[in-house]
Amino acid sequence: MTSMPRTRARSFDAAAALYSANRPGYPEELFDAVEELAGRGLRGARVADVGAGTGIATGLLRARGAEVLAVEPGDGMAAEFRRSNPGIPLVRGDGDRLPLVTAGFDFLTYAQAWHWTDPARSVPEARRVLRPGGALALWWNDMDPTVPWIAEQDERIRDLFDAAGLTYRALPAELDFTQREIRWSRRIPLDVHLANHASHSAFLMLGPAGTREFIDAERARLTALFPDGTVEERYVVTLSVAVV
Repeated sequence: MTSMPRTRARSFDAAAALYSANRPGYPEELFDAVEELAGRGLRGARVADVGAGTGIATGLLRARGAEVLAVEPGDGMAAEFRRSNPGIPLVRGDGDRLPLVTAGFDFLTYAQAWHWTDPARSVPEARRVLRPGGALALWWNDMDPTVPWIAEQDERIRDLFDAAGLTYRALPAELDFTQREIRWSRRIPLDVHLANHASHSAFLMLGPAGTREFIDAERARLTALFPDGTVEERYVVTLSVAVV
């Protein structure tokens, strides 16, 4: 990682509790798809969840019966992980330098974390750590832009940050990925929806004053759309799995 992506990746440390409390989880259908595309089940599998953060995906992998180990570089995120998941082992490291035994894992998972790696390093590390026939599973969870109010909000966020799309999520060409999209939704209080946005790295880098200004304006807009104070966030999870 270059210095700017590394700085953004580590920005989560100062907001680990906010992240843990407000970020969405993942639907069971995602893990069904991981198993289908990998050609084996998670139950009893040895899994390393890299860039585990506060353990949102790690805990769900364990609930599926996986023997899961978390890898997390950030101090704040690791502390929140240990508080929330005291029974799951955690090691400090990142995808570019995995502190893991060679050929020791059936799955290597990245829940919204692969884009923080340098593929020139993380791909060889994935090949090293996975057993023959093991699976690298990458996924990102995005709000569904086909929903009009979400599309309008996305445009306001792009305008705020002058964002140029999601090209940084390009998959490494040397691996043969199969992709799947899983749609799901959650109903949450408006304040949780807004706090979810505030926990993203772009807002954490923007700082409290700029974030508060944007969030206050969004609250006013969305209160008119959702007068009962409950928002339905609709999501699309983009899953990519490569068997190596």
